[in-house]
Amino acid sequence: MTAISTKLIPAGGKWSGRISRGKSITFTAMEDGANISLLLYNAHDTAERYNMPDTLKAQYTAHLTKGNVLMSDNGRVLASIADDSLGWHDAISGYTSRNMIDARYGKTTYQEKRNDWYRSGEENFAVELFRNGLTTRDLVPVINLFSKIYCTEDGAMHFVSGHSKKGDTVTLRTEMDVLLILSNTPNPLDPSTSYPSVPVEVTITDAAPVQEDDFCLNHRPENRRAFENTWDHTLLTEGGVR
Repeated sequence: MTAISTKLIPAGGKWSGRISRGKSITFTAMEDGANISLLLYNAHDTAERYNMPDTLKAQYTAHLTKGNVLMSDNGRVLASIADDSLGWHDAISGYTSRNMIDARYGKTTYQEKRNDWYRSGEENFAVELFRNGLTTRDLVPVINLFSKIYCTEDGAMHFVSGHSKKGDTVTLRTEMDVLLILSNTPNPLDPSTSYPSVPVEVTITDAAPVQEDDFCLNHRPENRRAFENTWDHTLLTEGGVR
């Protein structure tokens, strides 16, 4: 389909925007070792936002891939993962802070490095939240696309180096109007001693309507219930067909 919008999020970059229901958002890693963190909110009521615990427990998983849906704290679907070349995206490790970045990669300042200074996820999210009328009180657990984190029996979390390759893609389909916030900053468990520098391309197109045999809809019974909650809400607030 013809792209509505294409953006390149550089290493350390950030972006936010309101995206209507029924769009495909494809993320493409431009080099090996990408990681881009995202937040999702209901565009019309930002008190409703991505809920990590509900998303994972309802789908019996600790990571995300094709077929999984991103549930809100109201039991509705903000977006679905419609396609995925990797098979594993991190939903549990969070985002980097200023102290973490300084400790791992060395302290930098904008005054010294200008746009080459090392940004943190926390700072990027704070800026974009503020731009959209929110504050750091609205920060919630993020999704780290292109990263793989697994846990061992002792509860330790482990980062898998080399998981993402150049050209890997993951596509989200919006199931309601959403506010999307992105931060192209390192995964907090990435052991690299040099600040990762991997741009990610974001392409937005129109998505095909959800059909009865849709993979995300039928991935689990819990997914279908969340879709039905979303459709009911849409009919009541917007009218018309789902």
